[in-house]
Amino acid sequence: MDRGAYPHHLAITLRWKDNDVYGHVNNVEYYSFFDTVINDFLIRRGGLDIHRGEVIGLCVDSQCTFKQPLEFPGVVDAGLRCGQLGNSSVRYEIALFREDSDEPAATGRFVHVFVGRHDRRPVPVPDEIRKALEGIT
Repeated sequence: MDRGAYPHHLAITLRWKDNDVYGHVNNVEYYSFFDTVINDFLIRRGGLDIHRGEVIGLCVDSQCTFKQPLEFPGVVDAGLRCGQLGNSSVRYEIALFREDSDEPAATGRFVHVFVGRHDRRPVPVPDEIRKALEGIT
């Protein structure tokens, strides 16, 4: 899928430390990019209060398919969309694009279950977050 299939985008600047000894971004950093685009969206567009909110999202599943290498220096365009929205969970679909390519360097999924901060029991997706997610379905 191309960039247009993802309604939300975030530019993430690559850092020197992201590269490994093989000269490309290490695979563990891709999951960090996923986490960054998702949580930036939830905080800025969904009103998630990561410090004091009663509800938090816990990752219960994630997956990444690597297609092209990413390299420092550069900027990754992280595309995000909501693949499935349930009562207490959401499956995000993510694509990471190099600056010079419309083909994704990586694609993946990430599943959050929303839970109470203190008891860690599933709760319904908060209304403001649900509305934001419906906007990127």
